[in-house]
Amino acid sequence: MDFDSFVNDIRENGWNVFGTEVYKDGRLIHSWGDVQDGIHEIYSATKAVLSVAFGIAYDRGLIGPDDPILQYISATAAPGWEKVTIRRLLTMSLPGLPFRPEGDNWIRFSLGCDIDPDECEFNYSNICTYLVGVALTKVFGTDLGKLIEDEIFMTLGISDFEYAYSPEGYFYGASGMKLCVHDLSKFGLLLMNGGSYEGKRIVSDEYVRMATCVQQMNREGGYGFYIWKYRDGYSINGKWKQKCYILPNDGVIVTYLSHIEDDSHDLLESMEKNILGIL
Repeated sequence: MDFDSFVNDIRENGWNVFGTEVYKDGRLIHSWGDVQDGIHEIYSATKAVLSVAFGIAYDRGLIGPDDPILQYISATAAPGWEKVTIRRLLTMSLPGLPFRPEGDNWIRFSLGCDIDPDECEFNYSNICTYLVGVALTKVFGTDLGKLIEDEIFMTLGISDFEYAYSPEGYFYGASGMKLCVHDLSKFGLLLMNGGSYEGKRIVSDEYVRMATCVQQMNREGGYGFYIWKYRDGYSINGKWKQKCYILPNDGVIVTYLSHIEDDSHDLLESMEKNILGIL
């Protein structure tokens, strides 16, 4: 592992990386940049936070992945929605949905979308996560953002954060969250430890195994419950290279927050070469 070379690549290429951390067997072994002092947009890495919240509800028997979404959202829906299970939303396997909800009533917009519930293929849409967040608000009977603060962030020792709401006032779990690098790493540690953090259980090992295994195939190699397959582990991914890679077999976690608006793989390839030893 050559962490210094990874940092040198970041500097020499001018990559807009705010900070990065590496953990080995649960211990922080390398750190560079702004990892704790500043919070940054994590974009779709927010979805992993919502996945943990879903796991809490699942563990309490409040909701299940094979429940129909309309069991929890009472609203007029286009034909076909009565067949849509929460699993289809957790795995982004509902073709036909646009990328994001629009307008001032996202429930009406989302459930008004034309879908074919009999087709099951990967289709990445923030509408999926938004609707799961609405369902969780209903089953918990409280503001989902506040529940996440009290039951997830507090246990993880996260005190500096921001998150967003929909126009109707529902927690928007698809994006809109800000965290620091160090606090995103805590979600990697939580998942690697089977749902516990520093001896405190947040979510069950059963749920973590479901959420991090391949539930839906895609061109990237597979998708769980808002968590991506990565090599022999998995990853938490944001839009502009906000990443937490978790490799349980090696006991390694690599986290970085960046803002790089292109489709290049240069940063990833440098990380794999210098941190993971993959040529």
